[in-house]
Amino acid sequence: MRRNFRWMQYNTLRNQMLFGFVLVMVAVLSVVALSTFQSVSALLKNNAKVNIQDTAVQASGRLEGVLKQIDMLSTQAATDGYVQQLLLKEHEGFTTTFAERQKLSPIIHRIRMYSNGIKSVELYNFGGRKMFPLDGNSLQDRIDADSIVQAVESRGSLVWFGVDPNDRDAILAIRLVKLIDSNFAPGGFLLVRMNRDLFELRDLQHDAEGEYELLLVDADKRPITSSLTDLEEAAAERIVNDLSGTIRLNGKLWMVVKQTSGVTGWTLYILTPISRITEGISVLRTAIIIPAFLGFVLYLLLSLFLSEIITKPIKQLRRTMRETRLGTLKPVEHVSSTIEIQELNRTYNSMVEDLNNLIRLVYEKEILQSRAELKALQAQVNPHFLFNTMEVLYRSLRQRGDRELAEFVITLSEFFRYTISRNQRDEWVTLEEEISHIEKYLQIMRKRLGVRLSWQIRLPQQLACVPIPKLLVQPIVENAIVHGIEEKIGEGKVTIAAWRKTKEEEIIIEVADDGVGMNGQALEALSGSIHTGDVPSAKGSGFGLANVERRLRLSYRYPPGTSSIQIDSREGEGTRVRITIPRERRET
Repeated sequence: MRRNFRWMQYNTLRNQMLFGFVLVMVAVLSVVALSTFQSVSALLKNNAKVNIQDTAVQASGRLEGVLKQIDMLSTQAATDGYVQQLLLKEHEGFTTTFAERQKLSPIIHRIRMYSNGIKSVELYNFGGRKMFPLDGNSLQDRIDADSIVQAVESRGSLVWFGVDPNDRDAILAIRLVKLIDSNFAPGGFLLVRMNRDLFELRDLQHDAEGEYELLLVDADKRPITSSLTDLEEAAAERIVNDLSGTIRLNGKLWMVVKQTSGVTGWTLYILTPISRITEGISVLRTAIIIPAFLGFVLYLLLSLFLSEIITKPIKQLRRTMRETRLGTLKPVEHVSSTIEIQELNRTYNSMVEDLNNLIRLVYEKEILQSRAELKALQAQVNPHFLFNTMEVLYRSLRQRGDRELAEFVITLSEFFRYTISRNQRDEWVTLEEEISHIEKYLQIMRKRLGVRLSWQIRLPQQLACVPIPKLLVQPIVENAIVHGIEEKIGEGKVTIAAWRKTKEEEIIIEVADDGVGMNGQALEALSGSIHTGDVPSAKGSGFGLANVERRLRLSYRYPPGTSSIQIDSREGEGTRVRITIPRERRET
């Protein structure tokens, strides 16, 4: 228990805010540091990869330059007039002589003269018989049948086959020679053997900055040349088949970048040690950790300062709220420069004001209810005696045959029964019940005014069951007759209507008369005095407009600045009173 109590002493808002600030700062600094470290590391790797890719493109370009030169020289030899003449003769079924074949020597040696990397050039007819050099071997002895078919399908393009099976130090290439004078029919083959050292690219590796290793493979993924010493075939296969971009060889992690030649289909692989690419990351790590630590210290001090600024006015508010235990609701007098704290104090002060107003409203409502009950007690000394007397009067009139007066007595009895009943259930009635009571009141007033009084009631069926406070509309109808119709010379009409607003879902009850009305000054005085309670009741028999407005405020929640009763009147034309019934009721 003591440990929990000690811990609770530190569980304050200030400490919680400080802990939250520090936790957020640590999280933010960690995320920023890690993201920065990873971003810069990725940037270093990407830059290195781009540089290596440029090196690969440069190396591939050099290779393609050499290979295009060989392709051009072999094309010149294949289209040479004397070569075409001999192959055409062979194509037509004639055998070339030894002397004719010996004359091919200058043409073949011209190719070797323009390129130092060519070891030999061999010419065969389409049947595979060797025409130069004059050693008598056939084409089938030099390459396999699939390679010959591939050369035929290439339609005269130079086809590269990689390492010579009979000479590991040579690279083979073959071209189909087409006969120009025989509609480009296949006439023979030109086989070119090049030194393997030509593809080692030692000058490129020597000129490149940093540590690089090179691997060149043919289209069948067979190694042609490599700068790695004692490269095993399994290791070369791992490099060629790797898809991740990194590989571990001899205990060292390498980044692999490749570039495929569009001329030969060969692929050049450049291997770079990962340690060389990331050698600057340790410095970057230190450069991130030191500013992060300094930022953490500064943020910690700032958090202490901010938490004290924020919690100080909250403590003042807490002291003020504690005083409410003594039964006193008073607003906060402390003024803060912080907008949020000002809003908090303003909200609390508004709540205190609303609570005080609510207490006052409940108090006034209790007073009004007590007065109303007192008046009801004074008016209903013995309601059963009154109703029994009217029942006797009704039967007596029926026996005499005066049905009209008997019905009037029933109407009067029902009017008093509705008015003076004080059951809790009868505090609220439906709009239909209130309108029915008003009709009885109008029937009673017609006995006094005769044909001078007429009325019209418009109540939609969907509003018949809407609950409203009892005797809410009858006092307004009473004012319309007493102050409007009675003071008018001639006939008068009272119109009672109800409808619902579509958007606001409010109910409007309107009582209009075509009586004497009032001028603008009297209307302004009446509208202003409704809220002060200075409006007298209609000749002492009703609740009065001020009382109706007060009951509406006690029964419903009105938005600030809105009015519950609107009055419109023109002198000589009549008066129109509208009651607005909101959707939200107060709890009773």
